[in-house]
Amino acid sequence: MYELCPETPNDTPEVEALMDLCFAPGRTALSSYRLRDGVPPVEALCLVLRDGSGVLLGAIRYWPVRVGDKPALLLGPVSVHPTTQGEGLGGLLMRESLGRARELGWARVMLVGDLPYYRRFGFSKLERVEMPPPTNPDRVLGLDLVDGAWLGVEGHVSRETGGDVAAGLAEIRRDPPESQTCVEMDGSAKR
Repeated sequence: MYELCPETPNDTPEVEALMDLCFAPGRTALSSYRLRDGVPPVEALCLVLRDGSGVLLGAIRYWPVRVGDKPALLLGPVSVHPTTQGEGLGGLLMRESLGRARELGWARVMLVGDLPYYRRFGFSKLERVEMPPPTNPDRVLGLDLVDGAWLGVEGHVSRETGGDVAAGLAEIRRDPPESQTCVEMDGSAKR
């Protein structure tokens, strides 16, 4: 049995420790982190996954960005504890959070990652979308949450600096749910 919950400030130190464990030292020096500096995450989409005894197994986060003048979600990082990697928990976090993003009315999401892994979730290489250097352009991937959402969207990816930094929610005219609760899932939920 698993419990999927929105990340709270009490979870943050444990989530950061998990990400330190899963990623190389210096992860915060990557270009995607410069887009996150000083910008709050999209809280409704930042999730933690725990086992039945409360042990943190995985976490996923999303951040608001701009591509040209269009709002987008920047997915990442997503991390799964090394002892449970390969059990489908990363896929569970991806599917659940992307479904929530659609429900909130988001049109597009992007990430920097390996296409062979993320293709299974519908991601493809984005052309003419430029992450800050030194990002490898072949690793800049996108997913339409609404059909055709990436058509004609191009340019530099920049930090979201609008008044409603909750990721362009003012532009999509939907507010995040007032209260989010945890959801229990059994092992069959991980496909």
